[in-house]
Amino acid sequence: MEITIDRAVEMIQQSKAITFLTGAGVSTPSGVPDYRSLQGVYHGLEAPEYLLSKECLLRESEKFYGFVKHLYHEEARPNVIHQAMAQLEKTKKTWVVSQNIDGLHEAAGSQRLVNFHGSLYDCYCQKCHQAVAWQDYLKSDRHKDCGGQIRPNIVLYGEGFEESVIEQAIRAVKEAELLVIVGTSFQVHPFCDLIYEKSSAAKILVINQTSIQLAGDYNFVQANGVAVFERL
Repeated sequence: MEITIDRAVEMIQQSKAITFLTGAGVSTPSGVPDYRSLQGVYHGLEAPEYLLSKECLLRESEKFYGFVKHLYHEEARPNVIHQAMAQLEKTKKTWVVSQNIDGLHEAAGSQRLVNFHGSLYDCYCQKCHQAVAWQDYLKSDRHKDCGGQIRPNIVLYGEGFEESVIEQAIRAVKEAELLVIVGTSFQVHPFCDLIYEKSSAAKILVINQTSIQLAGDYNFVQANGVAVFERL
């Protein structure tokens, strides 16, 4: 059912336990390009899934590194969507489960956060397993201490998910009385499968610029997330 921005704001304000499921559209107002639009980072690249794969990391590490460096946007700052979600933690039981790897939910202050696909700003050496500052990774993908290859702790194509991350995300969905899907086409598995873990009484609110495919009833507001969250 399509609803107004005012009604969407009302639903969020009236709920005591909210879990936000967020995608790239949450960060585009901060200047981080989304992955699939024509303006996105994949535009003009033949095989983006390969460039972000475990196979590319192992076989063509220079090509992998050259691509991943372009995913960092040091100048990006949290926008009103990130900020409003972090603020809601102070008055409500709030969780954020995000597909994004840009670190902006953390920067806004979200504590109850599941980075479903990891974070670009969490880097480590694959040889000695020591944590490495992301600033050092942007200078070189070789660890100065041992010469090992550094990588960001993100889930690549061809890699599995950590069980603890899946479990935490499921718990966040189960506990919600309102699930708010924001800024995502909601097509990437297993992220989109989290919706099946919700309680039967929980309501679903979708805030997106295009409609999404979802089984069952849900409330939909066709808008940029900024238009909704600036009212909170």
